[in-house]
Amino acid sequence: MRKGQKGNRPVKIDRKALSNNILEIFSRHPKKLLNYKQVASRLFITKASEKKLVNGLLYELKEKDALEEVSTGRFRLKAKGGHVIGTVRIERGGYGFVTSETIREDIFISQNNLNHALNGDSVKVLVYAHKKSGGLHEGEVLEIIERARDTFVGTVEISGRFAFLEPDSRQMPVDLFIPLDKLNGAVNGHRAIARLTDWPKQAKNPFGEIIEILGYQGDNEAEMHAILSEFGLPYKFDENVEEEAARINDHITEADYKARRDFREVPTFTIDPEDAKDFDDALSLRRLENGNWETSVHIADVTHYVKHGTLIDEEALQRATSVYLVDRVVPMLPERLSNYICSLRPQEEKLAFSAVFEMNDNAEVLNEWFGRSVIRSDRRFSYHEAQQVIDSGRGDMHAEILKLNELAQLMRRRRFQSGSIDFEREEVKIDVDEKGRPVRIYAREHNLSNELIEEFMLLANRRVATRIGAVKDKKEQKTFVYRIHDKPDVEKLQKFSQFVKRFGYKLSLKPGKQTAMSLNRLLTDVKGTREQDIVENLALRAMAKAEYSTGNIGHYGLAFDYYTHFTSPIRRYPDMMVHRLLADYLNAAHSRNRKQYENMCRHSSKMEVLAMEAERASIKYKQAEFMKEKLGQVFEGIVSGVTEWGIYVEIIENKCEGMVPIRELGGDFFEYDEDNYWIRGRRTGKKFRMGDLVKIQVMRVNMLRKQIDFALAEEEK
Repeated sequence: MRKGQKGNRPVKIDRKALSNNILEIFSRHPKKLLNYKQVASRLFITKASEKKLVNGLLYELKEKDALEEVSTGRFRLKAKGGHVIGTVRIERGGYGFVTSETIREDIFISQNNLNHALNGDSVKVLVYAHKKSGGLHEGEVLEIIERARDTFVGTVEISGRFAFLEPDSRQMPVDLFIPLDKLNGAVNGHRAIARLTDWPKQAKNPFGEIIEILGYQGDNEAEMHAILSEFGLPYKFDENVEEEAARINDHITEADYKARRDFREVPTFTIDPEDAKDFDDALSLRRLENGNWETSVHIADVTHYVKHGTLIDEEALQRATSVYLVDRVVPMLPERLSNYICSLRPQEEKLAFSAVFEMNDNAEVLNEWFGRSVIRSDRRFSYHEAQQVIDSGRGDMHAEILKLNELAQLMRRRRFQSGSIDFEREEVKIDVDEKGRPVRIYAREHNLSNELIEEFMLLANRRVATRIGAVKDKKEQKTFVYRIHDKPDVEKLQKFSQFVKRFGYKLSLKPGKQTAMSLNRLLTDVKGTREQDIVENLALRAMAKAEYSTGNIGHYGLAFDYYTHFTSPIRRYPDMMVHRLLADYLNAAHSRNRKQYENMCRHSSKMEVLAMEAERASIKYKQAEFMKEKLGQVFEGIVSGVTEWGIYVEIIENKCEGMVPIRELGGDFFEYDEDNYWIRGRRTGKKFRMGDLVKIQVMRVNMLRKQIDFALAEEEK
């Protein structure tokens, strides 16, 4: 018996319920044009009077702006606010989301409605009036306004009369079809770059052509170049840029000496990683007649050599940062500049931009000076060598190093007391042989020599930003480049607080710096525990991302009101911007164009993220290469992540992370609980939670995907 009837007695139809049912029909078929007869049929309505009611409700919904009448009597779901412009983000499942400035929530786009849009593309979207479950709007891509990229890195596969490029990126959901006459010398198994040339409307795969052959699959050079190319990062300089670098005069003139403060006779040294060649910071120390200390942070004067608007400057802006892969550095500046002319090499006179502080024995800054200088580094230390001096109290320049270490530790304690958060995480270090093959993976040491350099760099960065930014009158506020870090997401912190409770830790979420102080206590308490990596990782996820901006909001993580990047101009373009602005303002220049600098800040933030992703990809590749030789071996690990498709486990011994697919977890149906960071078996109730200790066996390694697959060892099942 149909709803709306009871026996033979007619009942009044619920118009509101029927309207909702009609909207549900259109929501299920948002692109379809339907008339009242088609709608009635889908609702199993046959009586003429009720069909007439459906027709009337269609026009009522049109008046309410829920439906639009495309042609006489034919309706479809009306777009919410018409069309919007946004950026596509493709997810693992092949569907996507569009972020737009005109709608607060993301717009869900099913795979069928992407209409050839790819990750990062700028698109025009039709947004449907209803919301998908979870509070998201649903929509359809109508037009691709601009491709985020038209080149893709992958592996060439040739079979008979067909060839494809299988892209490395999981966010590229389809292979590129390569006509045989567009292979341009590529053969099966080549790692290559292809350009998307066409994508016919009805074609499943886009058409492309090979534009660069990187080498054979598994070759170290080919794989590292593939990683860089995947993130749109260069791996070499154009000849004209190298030629311009070769023409730069590195001679220090008499005019340079006269115009600069002379530190050549002041004890000066550098501390850097053992394999570093670009030394862009040095420290010096001397006792003043009044008993105070003159501590100086000397930074390579890159902008003396790289002039605004030159080819090298434009290239440096485009790159925005050096990229640090496992086995190499891809520099922002040509090697002649980064490793020789600008690098503060020992026993060589160098031009610098210095931040000079008069400090007392309590590490309090009494006076400061910023300006250009000339220096001569007496000694180059590695972090290990400097640490040996700190530990033993003996060695080259031990008096200077020991005093600077003492001052650094005073500043460090004061910084944490002010609410700075200690986010010093273990770094993975991978030693490779002469062919680039990984031979050892371990956690890099972080000790007092690292903290010495860190504290003085933080001091220089903070004081430079304060010098320009801390003005009382807003009219005097000049355009400047800040390194900003927003407050953490409260909801993420609450979830994190619930998570750490099961390990016996407490996190205070009181306003102000109390949250930061509580976080510091937590991060101190977890050091040396098996859950350390997990807790530190989740704490970082709860934080906002630091970025560059001309709009200062302070740096939450460091608890600084003003902060910038001044100390690494050889490897970061924002530091070059800061050097130029600081030099201009010290010479009483007017404020520079804010919009221009904000655009450069946004670009630099974007390139920083890409460089970090490339670095992580190179680590993942080398970890996969390392574990390829350990198939079948059993290791102890910690559950480092949980998802609906499985659990991630980090091996304690070597920090390599792999996944145990959900199908390998045993005879049960496991459900994912995002809020509790676990998956749980429906039948057995067995849980796998972040931080759990498990034993795994190495099952498979996919080098192209940089993916390691584990299975639980027999005793875990």
